[in-house]
Amino acid sequence: MSSVRGEFSSRFGFIMAAAGSAVGLGNIWGFPTQTASNGGAAFVFAYLVLAFCLAYPALMAELTIGRHGQSNAVAALRKISKPGLGHKSAFIVGFGGIVCASLILSFYAIVAGWMMAATIEPLATAAGQPAVASWLTEQSLIRDLLFTAFFIVLTVAIISRGVENGIEKWSKRLMPALLIILFSLIAYVLTQEGAMKGLQAYLVPDFSRIFEPKLLVSALGQAFFSLSLGTSVMVIYGSYISKKENLVSLGAYVTLIDVFIAFVAGLLIIPAMYVAQAQGVQIFSESGALLSEDTLVFQVLPALFDSMGTVGLVVSFAFFALMSIAALTSSISMLEAPVSYAVEKFGMNRVQATWVIGGIIALISFTIVFNFAALFGLVIKVTTQFGQPLLGLMCCIFAGWLWHRGDLLQEIKQGLPEAEHTLFWKVWPWYIKYVCPICIGLVFLNSVL
Repeated sequence: MSSVRGEFSSRFGFIMAAAGSAVGLGNIWGFPTQTASNGGAAFVFAYLVLAFCLAYPALMAELTIGRHGQSNAVAALRKISKPGLGHKSAFIVGFGGIVCASLILSFYAIVAGWMMAATIEPLATAAGQPAVASWLTEQSLIRDLLFTAFFIVLTVAIISRGVENGIEKWSKRLMPALLIILFSLIAYVLTQEGAMKGLQAYLVPDFSRIFEPKLLVSALGQAFFSLSLGTSVMVIYGSYISKKENLVSLGAYVTLIDVFIAFVAGLLIIPAMYVAQAQGVQIFSESGALLSEDTLVFQVLPALFDSMGTVGLVVSFAFFALMSIAALTSSISMLEAPVSYAVEKFGMNRVQATWVIGGIIALISFTIVFNFAALFGLVIKVTTQFGQPLLGLMCCIFAGWLWHRGDLLQEIKQGLPEAEHTLFWKVWPWYIKYVCPICIGLVFLNSVL
């Protein structure tokens, strides 16, 4: 491997980095919100099925393509396709994933900025600065621009240090901290009045809603979004994996951790919503629809924290610190996709490439902030409901149809010599060739129509 590229130094390092990419606001902000908006436990059931039946096979396709290519997404896809139309398609899919990752990071940075502002607010309140605390929690142009810029700078600072000293090092630190805070908050919320009603809504499905088109589209989009599929991120991370590692088990670990964190986040957010409701906070309209989907955690949960008195300041700080950490573990992977392309395609210095691309993404974020009502929801929908599933589908086609089956097997056998005798190999090749493209395509067409 080229010395420019770097490599994860350990199996644990990759799992923490890939899980960090997967575990983010999509799990702790997006998943509970989607659950509350789409039938509670029915959405959870559909999400779990789609995550393992469609997202995991697609994840394996991206990781395998990445490790085989040992390069950025465009070059990796070109390596398994034929010159001409195949190389043109590889550019469209690979560069499309890079653009998708950049656009996701542009809106992600705005939400992460809100999280960081909300993390500081309890400290300002405790310090007797009500004016500062009010400014931190109220929607304003200046606040959004400042904290969005701060979050992007923080992400750039980590990515500029490279794979082992940047991505891996900080993922190893941030992921355990995230888990400790998450479980501590769950233990507290479940002791409050109304929490059991929330658990029932979260864990007891209404099976009559499982096949609703809107629910299925949202569940598939959530599975792809939370696993960073269709953004070139996992192709890039795959290229940093040692040839000695077992890709089949690594992909399974990442999927399990991602689904586990999403499920556990629901154990916190959904009961917390019903605890807030028990204390007089309105979370559903008269028709049963969830109020303020995009800003749910900034309206419902602060009201809950305020009702706790002094201890609420501690809980509020811990919760939004958790959200900020989750955002950072994902943002560093999203920025890595365009940075790795710029470094390898144009021969740019890594630090220079990181700051230039970080600046471009910041400009996109600022454009969204200035045109929030028109662009914020639009960018989220285009990238997560359309872009990611479609690009993930294309990666399955590359691995299933364009890559010679024997070469594909040899790549997987690098870390799993007995691969051809495993259940995975007996199922996965035809699964990504036929089942994944058809199912993802059908859900995608439904979302378009």
